[in-house]
Amino acid sequence: MQELQQQAAAQQASPQQQEQARQEMEAQKKQAMMQILTPEARGRLANLRLTKPELVEQIELQLIQLAQMGRVKSKITDDQLKHLLTNLVGQKREINITRK
Repeated sequence: MQELQQQAAAQQASPQQQEQARQEMEAQKKQAMMQILTPEARGRLANLRLTKPELVEQIELQLIQLAQMGRVKSKITDDQLKHLLTNLVGQKREINITRK
C-alpha cells in the first residue's frame, strides 16, 4: 500500500521534474550539436526540423552517439550532413504520370 502511495506522490511531482529534465536534455543536445556540426549544417537541421521533427531527433541522437564513440574526428559539414540524410532517408520513388 505504501508503494502505491509513493508512486502516486512521485507521479504528482513528476510532471514538473519531467519538464525540467527534458529542458536539461535539450540544452545538452544543443551544446553537443554546436560541437559536432558546422553552422551551415545546424541551419539545415533547423530547417528540416520544421517539416520532419522525428527525423531530426533521430539524426541528432545518432550524431551524438557517433561523437561519444569517437567516430567524429572533425565538425560535420553541410555536405557531409546532406550525404548522411540521403543515406538515412533512402531513395525516393519517382512517380511519373502520363496522360493520353
